[in-house]
Amino acid sequence: MDEQPDTPAQSPRARRRGQGELETQVLAALREAPEPVTAQWVQRRLDGGLAYTTVMTILSRLHTKGAVSRSRSGRSCLWLAAADAAGLAALRMRRVLDTQTDRDAVLASFVSALLPQDEELLRALLDGPAGGDED
Repeated sequence: MDEQPDTPAQSPRARRRGQGELETQVLAALREAPEPVTAQWVQRRLDGGLAYTTVMTILSRLHTKGAVSRSRSGRSCLWLAAADAAGLAALRMRRVLDTQTDRDAVLASFVSALLPQDEELLRALLDGPAGGDED
């Protein structure tokens, strides 16, 4: 049998990350940091050998979303998580909602598609003290 060496077309492709997966990984690394850290620190903590520029792009996007904060330290920036994974998901949901012209329809559709236990939880959250009681 004639064996040919693997070529890029024959070798299995690397798994593509899902939308937002890399942001979640970067945010998780920042949440584990003992103090504000550099992008290089984050890069070393992530699997997959990501380029420094990729890490910087993700950090910048997270900063724009309000999920991380940054401060200057000499010529570098120090990064700190401002949200957890749930907070990041909430920010994404809010951004989607903000792009819609008929917010009422979007929210009504969202609520009607919830599982019953999720709808009960949402009702409890809205009825609770943080939900805006008028006392």
